[in-house]
Amino acid sequence: MSANGSPSGKQPTATYDSAFLRACRREAVPHTPVWFMRQAGRSLPEYRKVREGVPMLESCMRPELVTEITLQPVRRHNVDAAIYFSDIVVPLKAIGLDLDIKPGVGPVVEQPIRTRADLARLRDLTPEDVSYVTEAIGLLTRELGATPLIGFAGAPFTLASYLVEGGPSRTYENAKAMMYGDPELWADLLDRLADITAAFLKVQIEAGASAVQLFDSWVGALAPADYRRSVMPASAKVFEAVAGYGVPRIHFGVGTGELLNLMGEAGADVVGVDWRVPLDEAKRRVGPGKALQGNLDPTVLFTDKDTLEARAGEVLDAAAGLEGHVFNLGHGVMPNTDPDALTRLAEYVHTRTAR
Repeated sequence: MSANGSPSGKQPTATYDSAFLRACRREAVPHTPVWFMRQAGRSLPEYRKVREGVPMLESCMRPELVTEITLQPVRRHNVDAAIYFSDIVVPLKAIGLDLDIKPGVGPVVEQPIRTRADLARLRDLTPEDVSYVTEAIGLLTRELGATPLIGFAGAPFTLASYLVEGGPSRTYENAKAMMYGDPELWADLLDRLADITAAFLKVQIEAGASAVQLFDSWVGALAPADYRRSVMPASAKVFEAVAGYGVPRIHFGVGTGELLNLMGEAGADVVGVDWRVPLDEAKRRVGPGKALQGNLDPTVLFTDKDTLEARAGEVLDAAAGLEGHVFNLGHGVMPNTDPDALTRLAEYVHTRTAR
């Protein structure tokens, strides 16, 4: 059994019996494990200091910097897992697409993908394209010891939306127009992105990541029938491609209350839930055989200590009947969040759920 629980003939390492991986596998835990989406980043003054003058994409390609940024919240908050510091467009940049992350805007693609001829620009991703990822994860796993590292990638739908729109969008009009109007081109685009995403996750797992999370940040814009028909096959392909490693696979999207069952069906072992659906209702929607992750509203961190603990307690109460629960926010940590509030929240969950 490897560190990830995959059948490799090796003995388990310290991460295998961690509270986080046990919860993902729906096993008994010493306490409810906690980590926060975007725990590494703008809310931390130490992050802003080390990132000073370094563009976002460049920061994702410097192994020592990635290591430091990924470790910062583990040191500060005593969370139960680290998440690899990266960005969803890193594998697209690595295969040569002309894109950048513009401050205050987000990823911007110089030449959007709109035609079949454009698909030729989406070549296969090789481990050599992202050698800095392998190096960074090697550094991280040595530093983290018994704390698991979560690998990270954007899901095909969200990547496709950026590529077709050319940047962030509120309406996804170009992406949806392709999905509805040229379903064959859309399916081929998502299939190519599924291959690239799977390759990116494989690099992270083989370097030592103990779990992976697929972020489908924008997929809540779709109706369930469109998700099943036009998105689920590509997401399922990604999850199937890494199934043999035996690492827990987490799936998360925003505004996906109507899609929770399908997102689990796509192949996730753990379904992330945003703050809009209580966890007991999410369990009913997802069905048996899956752990859940979530789901405190990130804005609760701006309230006082008593309110924060009361609202976190409500999340834990709703999670009482789950097969497995990983405490998290219902979306990422906001930039203006007081880091001390996150530290207190992690401590509260650990203390409240100690068995």
